[in-house]
Amino acid sequence: MNAAARHGFSKIAIDLPLRERVPLLLYGVLLFLAGIAIYIVLVPAGMLLDRMPDAPHAIPRALLLLSVTLVWAGIIAGAVDLFLLLPFKRRQRRVDYMGFDNRKVTVVLTAYNDELSIGKAVRDFSSHPLVQRVLVIDNNSSDGTGRVAAEAGAEVVREPKQGYGHCVFRALTEGVSFRDTLFTLLCEGDMTFRAYDIDKFLSFAPHADIVNGTRIVEQLRSRDTQLTTFMYYGNFFVGKLLETKHIGQGTYTDVGTTYKLCWNSALERLLPLLNPDINLEFNAHFLDLAIRNRFRVVECPVTFHSRVGRSKGGNASDLRALKVGMRMVRGILLGWPKARSAS
Repeated sequence: MNAAARHGFSKIAIDLPLRERVPLLLYGVLLFLAGIAIYIVLVPAGMLLDRMPDAPHAIPRALLLLSVTLVWAGIIAGAVDLFLLLPFKRRQRRVDYMGFDNRKVTVVLTAYNDELSIGKAVRDFSSHPLVQRVLVIDNNSSDGTGRVAAEAGAEVVREPKQGYGHCVFRALTEGVSFRDTLFTLLCEGDMTFRAYDIDKFLSFAPHADIVNGTRIVEQLRSRDTQLTTFMYYGNFFVGKLLETKHIGQGTYTDVGTTYKLCWNSALERLLPLLNPDINLEFNAHFLDLAIRNRFRVVECPVTFHSRVGRSKGGNASDLRALKVGMRMVRGILLGWPKARSAS
């Protein structure tokens, strides 16, 4: 039995009409790009082949026809989504506002071999007047992460299942269990984010079920972070891919950030839909499933700083970031793997 089931969460998924479920704009963009790629790459190659005396002369014309067909199919699919289906997908007709009196939050920090940074992170968040408590989810660290976190004043929870998805899932599940706070604030214990952005998160909270921090604002990020230019624009690209898939549901620029504020009432419904077996691409999975099931996700610009210690996640190198990014793209386009049966 997984953690969501143990806490009594019921699995709720929204069965949307077909016209709202099919991402025609996304398919249209892919068809259009495929057609352009065939024209740019394969048609010149076919023309060279056509100059050969024994080559079949129909190859260039067939490739050109395929290219034109894909381009027009993409244009038509995108136009249908934008001009015919978009009004049905845009369910929100006004700006929602959910007032609340209790502004206290439970902070959950994921950690894996973060001995150098976790104490500073715990003290930073604990010092914020709106933080009720700080939990550190220690994902089998081999250094003194748990000890340092406890000494800094955090409640330490050890997650035995290795992997980023399991660590985040456990963090959110623990955060929801507290009834004296309405919100769970998810972050990492590496000092890349700061507690003072909590005030910004709470200013967006009346309008959303989930407030997702975005690192895409150039003026709000340090120049010496592990986020390279490739990672920065690659993350932005995947965010726009997610936005294209869920056209009309919101604006998305950052799918990899770990800094987000969630209403506990929303998490109780969302957690059973998530697959904790998904690893470093879990945040994209989280957002995709939330938007797909019509949770209101709003982005909030946050500051981003250089980390303390060494990165163990997708930002360790451009090559690793590329691999994680491709898994994100695959999940967004083809769907996410189902969770393994839990004992």
